[in-house]
Amino acid sequence: MSIVQAIVLGLVQGLTEFLPISSSGHLILVRDLLGWGFGRAEIEKTFDVALHLGTFLGIAAYFIADIGRLIRGFFVVLFRGSLSADPYGRLALLILAATIPAAVAGKLGEDLVEKRLGIPLLVCGLLVVFGLLMGWADMAGRRQRELANVGWAEAIIIGLAQAIALAPGTSRSGVTMTAGLFLGLKRETAARFSFLISLPAIAGAALLKGAKLASSGIPEGLGGPLAAGTAAAAVSGAFAIYWLLRYLQRHSLRPFVVYRVVAGVVLAIFFLAR
Repeated sequence: MSIVQAIVLGLVQGLTEFLPISSSGHLILVRDLLGWGFGRAEIEKTFDVALHLGTFLGIAAYFIADIGRLIRGFFVVLFRGSLSADPYGRLALLILAATIPAAVAGKLGEDLVEKRLGIPLLVCGLLVVFGLLMGWADMAGRRQRELANVGWAEAIIIGLAQAIALAPGTSRSGVTMTAGLFLGLKRETAARFSFLISLPAIAGAALLKGAKLASSGIPEGLGGPLAAGTAAAAVSGAFAIYWLLRYLQRHSLRPFVVYRVVAGVVLAIFFLAR
């Protein structure tokens, strides 16, 4: 793996992790289109950890102030024994509740995701199907509720949606935003809650995969590409969050729906023809 390849994949990871178009799906499609197999499974697994670390650093940098408030609020609620003691403490518990379904699904379905759900044609199909579902939610949702209106039921439902996003092509941000819109959240609110619940999910994925690779160490010659890919994912991820939250204040998700459908159909035709 070269540094240029690492930067390209890092940029793809960072942008598509937070834009509602599927990071895992795009990484699979980009690698397949460009023929970047890298030959050794340990290289791809190690680089996958670096990409998750990069996106975590990007989102943590953007929400650093909120993370501090969430941690403080969590302990305030814990010691006072009341959810009303601190609004950020209540939000922290909702984020944890929304993380549980994805954590369970990730643990139980890891082999299924790695071995069965990365087929390019399946990725193309999920891009289209979940893109259309997102478009329906964008049109049908009431888009009136704020983050303070999110309750336990809504958090669990959005968390279940995040579990579905383990399948490449669905998009973690896309499917959780879709669930939020169906529940009546404003576009920006749905996106913000989606990003917040991805914090523990992305961190957990990086730690879990990193722990499995810790004993074997970094493959020889991969240090530079790992650093470059991590930095590219972090910077592009933070930019994607900044841009999308501002975009959704005045615009709909229609361009992302169109992109997903067109990309899915065109790439499916390409793979079938090839």
